[in-house]
Amino acid sequence: MKLNLIRPLAFFDLETTGINVGSDRIVEIAILKAMPDGTELIKTMRIHPEMPIPLASSLIHGIYDQDIADAPKFKEAATELAEFIGDADLAGYNSNRFDIPVLLEEFLRAGVDFDMSDRKFVDVQNIFHQMEQRTLRAAYKFYCDKDIINAHSAEADITATYQVLLAQLDRYEGADFEDKQGNISQPVKNDVEALHAFTNMNKPVDFAGRMVFNENGEEVFNFGKHKNKTVEQVFDTEPSYYAWMKQGDFPLYTKKKLEEIWTRWNKKKTPKAAAPHASKPAQPATKPAQPASPAAAQPRKPYQQPHKPHHQPKKETPAVSVTSDMLEQLKMKFGK
Repeated sequence: MKLNLIRPLAFFDLETTGINVGSDRIVEIAILKAMPDGTELIKTMRIHPEMPIPLASSLIHGIYDQDIADAPKFKEAATELAEFIGDADLAGYNSNRFDIPVLLEEFLRAGVDFDMSDRKFVDVQNIFHQMEQRTLRAAYKFYCDKDIINAHSAEADITATYQVLLAQLDRYEGADFEDKQGNISQPVKNDVEALHAFTNMNKPVDFAGRMVFNENGEEVFNFGKHKNKTVEQVFDTEPSYYAWMKQGDFPLYTKKKLEEIWTRWNKKKTPKAAAPHASKPAQPATKPAQPASPAAAQPRKPYQQPHKPHHQPKKETPAVSVTSDMLEQLKMKFGK
């Protein structure tokens, strides 16, 4: 089956130093770009993570520190990778919860503006888990009746993911799905828009799942003491929560989306604060200036020491010579 595409769909898989979205780094990325005309482009690249690869991770994906010693750092490869993906929609296995958030963190660290606003996201794992509840290896065996050769190699995994999606489209064409509310639909279609809707049922705001959209399209917190409260409601009652999250150990993309909501909230609050004064005529800050007197219009004279207008300075008394008669009067007065 050929994918029905309006624009390219980029399947990608990451091998990383660990599973912490905010702090772990990419060591390998593989991208299979399915084009609308049916052609496929593949790019695979090892990345220097700028940190040691834990042995536990190396034992899973087989990439050790010496294997990436001469590999480019992500910031050196970021522009090339962004250009290869272009405006393609994104697809992967567990990509909504891990690969996309990790990739966005790396682009933000590298200072590359990888626009996500108009992309669709197809998470093949979500189709599988909602329809069959299995793992990638089991999915490949179940849908394609094959075993993954060199599992946990990024390129092998994305090739298997691509083939699983094609098999899912064949298998579930016209198949009914019943959601938790008892609604029945046929969501698995050869259409990226429909697959995006079906594999993004939690409607994450930031992909790490710290914030999600509720049924009214409002951003709500999905963790902690404010879980299920709208983000703007929390800003109204506890604005310091914004600063706490900005300074906390949260993914950069989570902080970026939080800041966008904060900016929007502040713009809405500013007009409200000014509203009570809007109906009152503006009051002058000071009393209107009085017309200048003719004297005031004259050029100012050089500064002179001010003097009190109602008190004339005392005239100095000439000095008087002291006589013997004056001394005698003083003796009589003071008894000396």
